[in-house]
Amino acid sequence: MKESYLYKKLENKKTQCLTCAHRCVIAENNFGICGVRKNIGGKLYAINYGRAVALNIDPIEKKPLFHFLPGTLNVSFATAGCNFRCDNCQNWQISQGPKLVLDSDRGIEKDFSAWREEISPAEIVKIAKDNNCPSIAYTYTEPTIFLEYALDTMKLAKKERIKNVWVSNGFMSTETLEIIAPYLDAINVDLKSFNNKFYQKHLGGQIEPILENLKAIKKLGIWLEVTTLIIPTLSDDLEMLEKIAYFISEELGNDTPWHISAFSGFISWKLRDIPDTSVNIIHKACNIGKKAGLKYVYAGNVPGNAAENTYCPKCGEVMIKRIGYQIERFDKNGKCGKCGEKLDIIQG
Repeated sequence: MKESYLYKKLENKKTQCLTCAHRCVIAENNFGICGVRKNIGGKLYAINYGRAVALNIDPIEKKPLFHFLPGTLNVSFATAGCNFRCDNCQNWQISQGPKLVLDSDRGIEKDFSAWREEISPAEIVKIAKDNNCPSIAYTYTEPTIFLEYALDTMKLAKKERIKNVWVSNGFMSTETLEIIAPYLDAINVDLKSFNNKFYQKHLGGQIEPILENLKAIKKLGIWLEVTTLIIPTLSDDLEMLEKIAYFISEELGNDTPWHISAFSGFISWKLRDIPDTSVNIIHKACNIGKKAGLKYVYAGNVPGNAAENTYCPKCGEVMIKRIGYQIERFDKNGKCGKCGEKLDIIQG
């Protein structure tokens, strides 16, 4: 447990969390929306500090990041909790775990602490060094809700010349983005829809802070890739997907990779009756992205998928071939091996 880095003390021992865009006002002995920030005696604490609920070595492509250190491995970790409650969440056991434990009507394990492993920021950095991982990814759940743990790790990683990567819903506060920016090298942000009602009903959030953060991230020079999960009947409207594509192209730049991912109800939290996304709609969305002028559009969770390859935006040759998480590179130091066109790849 650690005192939160970003909060205000209010009257009657209330606190206002400034970590994410919810900006929760929290009464004494209560939690924020994330389920892991608690007001204790008029001070706000991150009770998940140092408690890694998941820690693995993953390919960078799994994040997904296709233009940042391609072909490398990273140490990926998370704590429990999340500031969203996405109906489609595939990691709901850990992202929603603290909230479910707090709900006495749910028949699940009450001692949530049994899920957690104490591991310090220094130990995480050492794991990265020992395994020759050039980056650490803050992922699986929303890294904003374990800001203190993440930031302390990021600072140590920076000293060791290890890169820091976030996989985020983009709903952090402006204050959080400001304090992580000097240490953050790359981020993949989920832009789940371009419809605020969808965000409110199915995710428990708002779209506007995310759009503003995306623009700010790009201006800060942090490498950015965007992912959109297409859920049949909920986020598969072609006009909406066109709005996302043009927002990325016009506001973030046509060099920003867009990952379009297929939904699977089998692994979702609350949407198990919705059918899987068709390959047809994925290909239509990819064409929308290309029509909007995006240089790099990728299709995820599609079998036999050549649309995960990186093609030269000028001559069309395959420069990075991907089969699962195995890659084969044909570029020359981030440029097309045939025509010399820049491929917008961060090498290290």
